[in-house]
Amino acid sequence: MLQTKKSAEQILFIFLGVWTLLNIIQASFVEVHADEAYYWVYSRFLDWGYFDHPPMVALFMRIGDALLPGTLGLRLFSVVCSTLSVFLLWKILKPYAENVKLFILLFSAIVLFHVYGFITTPDSPLFFFTVLFFYVYQKYVAADQLKWAFLLALVIACLLYSKYHAILVIFFTILSNLKLLKRPSFWLIVGVAILAFLPHILWQVHNNYPSFYYHVIDRSAAFYKFNFTIEYLLAQLALAGPLIGWFLYKVAVELKTEDAFIRAVKVNFYGVFIFFLFSTLKGRVGAHWTLPGMICLFILAYIYLAGKDIPRWFTKLAVINITMILLVRIILIIPIDALMKINVVAYYFGNKVWTKKIHDKAGDAPVIFTDSFQDPSRYNYYNQTTKGFGYDSRYYRKNQYDIWPLEDSIRNKKAYYILSNSHGGGLREDTIRTTKDTYYGRWIEQVRMYQKVAVNPVKIRKELKKGMPVSVILKITNPYQEEIYLGNTGEKWKCILEYGYLNGDDLTEFKPLKIDLEQLRIPAKQTVEIPATFTAPSSEGKYKLIFSIRTEPFSGARNSNMISVEVK
Repeated sequence: MLQTKKSAEQILFIFLGVWTLLNIIQASFVEVHADEAYYWVYSRFLDWGYFDHPPMVALFMRIGDALLPGTLGLRLFSVVCSTLSVFLLWKILKPYAENVKLFILLFSAIVLFHVYGFITTPDSPLFFFTVLFFYVYQKYVAADQLKWAFLLALVIACLLYSKYHAILVIFFTILSNLKLLKRPSFWLIVGVAILAFLPHILWQVHNNYPSFYYHVIDRSAAFYKFNFTIEYLLAQLALAGPLIGWFLYKVAVELKTEDAFIRAVKVNFYGVFIFFLFSTLKGRVGAHWTLPGMICLFILAYIYLAGKDIPRWFTKLAVINITMILLVRIILIIPIDALMKINVVAYYFGNKVWTKKIHDKAGDAPVIFTDSFQDPSRYNYYNQTTKGFGYDSRYYRKNQYDIWPLEDSIRNKKAYYILSNSHGGGLREDTIRTTKDTYYGRWIEQVRMYQKVAVNPVKIRKELKKGMPVSVILKITNPYQEEIYLGNTGEKWKCILEYGYLNGDDLTEFKPLKIDLEQLRIPAKQTVEIPATFTAPSSEGKYKLIFSIRTEPFSGARNSNMISVEVK
């Protein structure tokens, strides 16, 4: 019996070695994903929070990049944490069944686990700390000891610092075992975790809760689309293993147990997948958002199958499944001309080349991209700079580029402006042809931009009469360290304060407000109030009102919240 256990451990460590080596190769040679480049820019501006996510991913990248410059360093912590996660999962599951070959087969067949074996996004630390949470929680449930309680509190804090999805894991775990509320140590866990997470909470307060506004309000679609739900369901089947995923869900549901820890895993399994299923009612759901649920799926499926005779057809399908995944991983390393027509494959090649071509034109000057947080981030990463800036127009979503001090550094300076289409306008343009696309660049001698200025009504009626004028007092806040002028006297580039409406997915034409800006100068860090008039839409319905400051040659920023109004 002792020899069998030793053999199982040997097999596991061989797998861990192969898994780590595979991820090191992948991390070293696959070009950086645009989202990874965005989080790399996070790491250049370390903070307690960011517009989209908590800061753990930035810390992962900053330390890894310092230890080992290059793409491997960028992904170093993902590689290490993935290997540690596999080991911890084995430790979690070993008391229930010791079938290391089944363990390796199931883990290797789940697509999502491969992705976060080397890619570094907020899901990478989420993966590791979710597994670590279950490992420590298993110990805490079995023994109500201070050491496990304190360690669990720290892990919960790290989980929260990784991604907001951590809230679901914590909530569903408590829901699975309400007796925890009677433990004095439980309230110690709550207190320590909140205290450790307090810096991020304060960051949200000081920055006007940007993450809450984006994830809860801004991401909500106006109308439900059936495709949201269908795409979500198909994606979950594919990510669990395109050939065997359906069977894993089946056996996970069939598993029956009275074990308190497994009950927590099962409640998380149902809770996470059902929560995001209902989330499709308010918008598109990212396929990878269910990562904590996928970990639970693996745990439940393993325990069920370890106690049964595994069907031969399942083993064969799982091996084919793994082979398909490995082929895809190879394709992402080696460029195959025949596959470059597939957008998903082509996305991972040629990024370094096009960013260098733009840098050849712009030199060390700031470079402005429009309606993309990904393009300026790739430019920044591959040129090891932070001079790439994302101008987020009113037609695009806000992101971290609306918070960083990058805009402040280019106002009134010379910058190179990148466009995806030729706009003419009498300005000389450079044509930059790359394997990605054709870009057009032009020089702006003196950038006039007010992307961070907040424009919101002091008070507004929620019900408007169609086609009728609406008078409001606008509160305009200057967040910069210098005075700004919104008038046009003596200015080369015009500034116009406009308004528009979002109706479903359709954004109406923006029109100028009736407002006198010619004498409006706002001192640094000050707020002014000024009367303005705009017109309600001519058709009845529910709308989102948006105020926008447009400075030529840009298309106008979104300077207000999305203000809900109903036209009758």
